[in-house]
Amino acid sequence: MAVSHELIPTARRLASLNVRRPRQADLKRADSTAYYAMFHTLARDCADRFIGTGQTRSTAAWRQVYRALGHGFAKQSCSQVTKLGFPSNIVHFADTFARLQHDRHRADYNDPDAQLNRADVLLMMREADRAISARNRVSLSHRKTFAALVLLKNRRR
Repeated sequence: MAVSHELIPTARRLASLNVRRPRQADLKRADSTAYYAMFHTLARDCADRFIGTGQTRSTAAWRQVYRALGHGFAKQSCSQVTKLGFPSNIVHFADTFARLQHDRHRADYNDPDAQLNRADVLLMMREADRAISARNRVSLSHRKTFAALVLLKNRRR
């Protein structure tokens, strides 16, 4: 099983610690972990679409594509999916990806005093899980096109 599939349950465990009074560190870590579930799902799909799957794929090339996904560029690219005519499930994934990345940055970097609550963090996890499931129902052709969008810079002349 890919690590990305394990991250949502890990985030749930973190958010459920200390039932009466959750610690902010646990909630922030859960928030970040939910985002990383989406990020690693996308990185794996990019590598699978460009390099392939199975025993015959080049492991070195697959890892290179996996590691090529950039957080900022992916978020910026996600903002374009609606106007580019992607299916609604890709739009849902892209919107959720961008929102969770924004929330993660706010909690981890931009506002060290940010206070999260368990209900909001659990909602983010459900949204991430739904978005990943929605993306999985999209044709491989659309997923490949989306992978190209989030990985490759479009050079305009």
